[in-house]
Amino acid sequence: MLQSQMLNRTLLALADDTRRGILTRLSQGEARVTAIAAPFDMSLNSVSKHIRILERAQLVRRRVHGREHILSLNTAPLDDAAAWIAAQQQFWNQRLAALDRVLDRPRAATSPRRRTQKERGR
Repeated sequence: MLQSQMLNRTLLALADDTRRGILTRLSQGEARVTAIAAPFDMSLNSVSKHIRILERAQLVRRRVHGREHILSLNTAPLDDAAAWIAAQQQFWNQRLAALDRVLDRPRAATSPRRRTQKERGR
């Protein structure tokens, strides 16, 4: 899968408060799907849909043990997203710093010089 597609899936997964809550819970250690769903005021089926989005983004891994589905957090996509964000931040910080330098120049240095009457041939 293309890196940009994975980034899109990661950012989409992180865009929802419920999914971020699931990731926060999994950051404390692996858990059964039913335990993950318990604190949310929604059906198990709705939580499962959120978990599937997290799985597509590879933020969550599922291990099946008999009838139990145990989830764990995979931080690699978060690291990739953080690296992309840092690169964008560096790019824009450089661009904004350059703009600041231009805007901070004395006015005379940035405005065109006016020709005198002598220079105009009068």
